[in-house]
Amino acid sequence: MHSDVHLTELLRRYVQLYTLESDIFQAYTLMKECFSTGGTVFLCGNGGSASDAEHIAGELMKGFLLKRRVGEEIRKKFESLYGEQGIEIANSLQMGLRAISLLGHPSLSSAFANDVNAELVFAQQMFVLAKKGDLLIAISTSGNSKNVVKAMQVAKVVGAKCVALTGNSGGLCTQFADCSIKVPETETYKIQELHLPIYHCLCAMIEDFFFNR
Repeated sequence: MHSDVHLTELLRRYVQLYTLESDIFQAYTLMKECFSTGGTVFLCGNGGSASDAEHIAGELMKGFLLKRRVGEEIRKKFESLYGEQGIEIANSLQMGLRAISLLGHPSLSSAFANDVNAELVFAQQMFVLAKKGDLLIAISTSGNSKNVVKAMQVAKVVGAKCVALTGNSGGLCTQFADCSIKVPETETYKIQELHLPIYHCLCAMIEDFFFNR
């Protein structure tokens, strides 16, 4: 059993997610292991799930529920190099975690889709960027999005682990996932409505572990 207050609160507010308790905690564990060893979390999805991928990256790369102020050593380095301006910069910056949404390379994506294969755009990015110890969070309401599945296949080849965030069926994504979170809905918008509180919970749990000690 977990002892995380954020997960407890999630399950209290969304009782239909109670059966996913261990899966959500496993996803948190995989994220924690990735970041603890200097890894990067990659994210991908289509449509609304593409927006979710960007959303998660944003919550990880800056303060979410906490301020995440930079440490004193970093502050002193800014001050020694840039004086008052350095202090101002250090006071504004926030500590973050390495997260990359695969939706953020439009020139590469459009060129690769046009010249090679649109289904392999995410896969190409994972092949170039990902390494052993990294993690891919693959979001697909059906679990069968071809470009998402292929990104997961590449992730396994390069040694990255995968978390699948899907609907009730799980689809093909579950074949390549180290952890699958299959929300108990079948309609796309209802699945997406449950994905958001789950990934907010994961981001809060991760933030607490790394920045609330």
